[in-house]
Amino acid sequence: MKRREFIKGSAILGLSIANSNILVSNSGMFHETAKRKIYRILSADRVNVGTLPVMRAFAGGHTDHVSPYVLFDEFGPVNVDPGNDPLRVDAHPHAGVTPTTYFLEGSGHHKDSLNYDFQIGKGDFMMFNSGKGAIHMEESGQKLYEEGGFYHGFQIWLNTPSKYKFLDPTTSVHRVTNMDKIETEDYSIQIVLGKLFDAKSTIKLHSPAFYYHVKMKDDARLDIPTDPTHNAFIYLIKGNLELEGGRKLSANQVVLYQRGESLINLYSECECEFLVLGGQPLQERVYSYGPFVMNNEAQIKQCMQDYQNGLMGNPELVNR
Repeated sequence: MKRREFIKGSAILGLSIANSNILVSNSGMFHETAKRKIYRILSADRVNVGTLPVMRAFAGGHTDHVSPYVLFDEFGPVNVDPGNDPLRVDAHPHAGVTPTTYFLEGSGHHKDSLNYDFQIGKGDFMMFNSGKGAIHMEESGQKLYEEGGFYHGFQIWLNTPSKYKFLDPTTSVHRVTNMDKIETEDYSIQIVLGKLFDAKSTIKLHSPAFYYHVKMKDDARLDIPTDPTHNAFIYLIKGNLELEGGRKLSANQVVLYQRGESLINLYSECECEFLVLGGQPLQERVYSYGPFVMNNEAQIKQCMQDYQNGLMGNPELVNR
């Protein structure tokens, strides 16, 4: 890849589509008065990033309701035959943002200009804190190449507060065996970031954020407490989910909640799986150009110049 090229589809393009979903399901909901109200339901849009098909729930839009997150992609599920060429996103830069990757199925290969080169698998969570600028490459992993199977997970960008945007970049991997999990007869919750009930993540962040992977069984109810001043949203992976007011969420949709109340009330008539994310809104201007997420145009120009001058690393070396 030439240094001046950017990966098509990696930019924040605002591809989320508003959905006037007003479906009402058979109510199994609790009826607390202090429950979060829905702001909007969006439907993910299908795009390609490199050779990888993704469902993009949002990209740069709805900042007031999704901050500190700025982009949300679900990759796959894709069934990969043994020996097939890897699904790949070639070396590309980032700055001012932390792309995170979480695997539901399959394995991945990450390589970057910080001299990290590793494989990640089912349940693992990776953070590429790009800081003042770094380059990485992503593709399906060696185990998937050898054995085949499903490739499925999420890349979700966590914005960096302004005072930390020009720190040195870092990469970290967090294995599923080190994550807290909540198990009941009605649901299970993997705590990727943040804390919930008596479970919490050990991952340190620049600002408060949470990221839960939830599976609910038939005829199950769940109240998720949140800080009323923080944002919260849910992406449904599969199944159907009843929300407050009898609204119904379908697969590949995201519901954004208003701030002001704590509890997110949920009911599953049948089994379903979803992510719950949110955190403290940064309340800072988001100024983005492709993979660079900053606070003003001058910072974007600085990132572009640093990349062109090779200060973020050599993409040809990362691609090898």
